[in-house]
Amino acid sequence: MALRFAGSIVWFPLVCVLWGAVAAAFIVVGMFAEVITAFSNTLERGYLGAMDVMLNRVARLASWCVSWPELRHEGDAGFYKARVDKAVAKWTARASAPVDPNKPRPPVECAIGLRAYRGVGGWYVAEVALAQGWELRPTDVRKGVRLWWSAASKVA
Repeated sequence: MALRFAGSIVWFPLVCVLWGAVAAAFIVVGMFAEVITAFSNTLERGYLGAMDVMLNRVARLASWCVSWPELRHEGDAGFYKARVDKAVAKWTARASAPVDPNKPRPPVECAIGLRAYRGVGGWYVAEVALAQGWELRPTDVRKGVRLWWSAASKVA
């Protein structure tokens, strides 16, 4: 883990610079494409989709990086349990918020990322989420645990 942290110190700033360069390039090209997109919605959707895919690919280059808190709390299950509890409580508060007619409906699906539960496992996320009214969705636990707010089907 210490070796990954040392690599993160060098690699993460490079990925940030690369991400900024890719974003700047898309913004510059977008300024020239704005004239065309005024007449073509298809080009605009395609352009925004390509930008989303590229920026996500660049961001994924840093997925192996380790932060200082993760290094410091390696092997501390309590730290990761607190992270999971906080993440699920945040999503539960959002999903159970009353529906305001002038605002979008609260989210009914969420994903808890691997970084939050890496030290305790996906089973702990499922345990906490099920206790708060969430249901599990098909999930790849190597990436994250997807949840669905079951109370949403009773309200609608």
